[in-house]
Amino acid sequence: MFYLIISLIILGCIAAVFGYFHNKKLERMLERGEISEIPEAGEIPEVCCGEHELCERDSLLAAVSKQIEYYDDEELDRYRGTDANVYSDEEIEEFREVLYTLREVEVAGWLRSLQLRNINLPDMLKDEAFLIVGERRIG
Repeated sequence: MFYLIISLIILGCIAAVFGYFHNKKLERMLERGEISEIPEAGEIPEVCCGEHELCERDSLLAAVSKQIEYYDDEELDRYRGTDANVYSDEEIEEFREVLYTLREVEVAGWLRSLQLRNINLPDMLKDEAFLIVGERRIG
């Protein structure tokens, strides 16, 4: 356990050093006029820009966007912090109803929203949701 904690501290220090040097690089580029302003994290566009191998809009990572977006699913907030394997059949059906009323392009955003709201998707629906997102990425 001690080694794990030390490893995490070292990893955090390394990340801080890389972040520091990245910011310095951006400041130098700004001073030389190579960029007009230091870029900030922004909104995820409605249509894919084509600049990335995997569109940020289709990403399941909560780190892509910190803004919580609701998909007419505010009632799911009562499941905040509930383990994914303890939902009843009725509760799973609530999640399924929301999932299947979404458009395909909204599913990844909805899953990100659940992560940001600390709501665990029921285990019974994970395969279905990831299959929808995976088909969208391929197609």
